[in-house]
Amino acid sequence: MQGLPHNYLVSASGSSQGEVTVISDGLPSISTTPPPQFGGPEGYWSPETLMMAAVVNCYVLSFRAVARASKLEWKHLNCDVDGLLDKVDGVSSFTRLVIRPHLTLEDEDQRQRAERCLEKAGSICLITNSMKSEKVVESQIEVVAKG
Repeated sequence: MQGLPHNYLVSASGSSQGEVTVISDGLPSISTTPPPQFGGPEGYWSPETLMMAAVVNCYVLSFRAVARASKLEWKHLNCDVDGLLDKVDGVSSFTRLVIRPHLTLEDEDQRQRAERCLEKAGSICLITNSMKSEKVVESQIEVVAKG
């Protein structure tokens, strides 16, 4: 890992209507519009969905790092995030994030270690730590037979 601070440069461009294109050097561009809740069309990423994607992606990557450091043996992690956008004092913002990781293990003996790793991933995720939203992690662990 490079020493801090890190800089991330992303650009966006668009006209008075239609899609906005988001770009960053070396990455594919992303077309965005307002979400349908704000009158945009279906089928596009929006700033709101991109933000929730950043939350859930950061959680999974944080979990990987914590699990590796904890020597946790795990099979698969699927994670959803439900972000609540609301108005507080006349300002729209995400007020609540419910992160729902579903972890699959092959060994019941790993359950307690897995619970600690899931909890720690929620506390070290730099995206959620950068937001003022309430954060709730509702973990689910499933143990399946090796195979």
